[in-house]
Amino acid sequence: MQGWAHFIPTQQKIDYLNALLKVGFDVLDFGSFVSAKAIPQLADTKEVIPGLDMSSTRSKLLAIIANTRGAEEAVQYDEITYLGFPFSISETFQLRNTNKTIAQSLTQVEEMQQLCVRRNKELVIYISMGFGNPYGDEYNAEVAINWVRKLSGLGIKTIAMSDTVGVSEPANITYIYDHLIPEFKGVNIGAHFHSAPGKWEEKISAAYKAGCTRFDSALRGIGGCPMAEDELVGNIATENIVSWCGLNNIPLNLDKAAFADAWEMAGRIFI
Repeated sequence: MQGWAHFIPTQQKIDYLNALLKVGFDVLDFGSFVSAKAIPQLADTKEVIPGLDMSSTRSKLLAIIANTRGAEEAVQYDEITYLGFPFSISETFQLRNTNKTIAQSLTQVEEMQQLCVRRNKELVIYISMGFGNPYGDEYNAEVAINWVRKLSGLGIKTIAMSDTVGVSEPANITYIYDHLIPEFKGVNIGAHFHSAPGKWEEKISAAYKAGCTRFDSALRGIGGCPMAEDELVGNIATENIVSWCGLNNIPLNLDKAAFADAWEMAGRIFI
């Protein structure tokens, strides 16, 4: 929702999120504790939370944060299990995204991790620009792998390699996960891909074959990153992953009727 042009009313957000909570996803990225000026669409996250029905769902809530202040707000809510922080290994993008250098952001990660441990939450790190960047900042697969090594050393247990601008391709996806999955057995290494419409399947397939089983997606492929500078590059559609899993006999244990209802609702909200 975060980049959607018109404001989605709070009650409509609540209704949609409650529909998603019935499907049976492991994690639902539902809102953010980032400044309202930066992401006005999610300025009502605090109003959304009381309306969410957590009584009969197995899904856990994840909120995006951009700094320690946001983390301090998010940990106040019992409903939230995960705090997600975008950590870019491109200096240029980190400055654009959170107005901090990589070094400053690493200090924030240490602070947020300590806070999460104290408050029984889990910090999820998205390694943004994890497959390359268009800014000329230093990048190779070893740079990305070394950052996973450093962050896991801080006690981070979930790290999502993020293809923020859609530059990943099967060869570097395979290389990165082939190296990460065996080395970091105690870390859940996920994938947050952005993709052009015709490229999503090769990305998912390469990561899965290399051992990745945590994938981020959005119904109808809504959302993406404006930094990609390509309106066709966006989130991978959840329905595509569900279909791909079915064709490959990968069980998901999702409520199909609830999924269909949520998918239909997304078509009415995102128009």
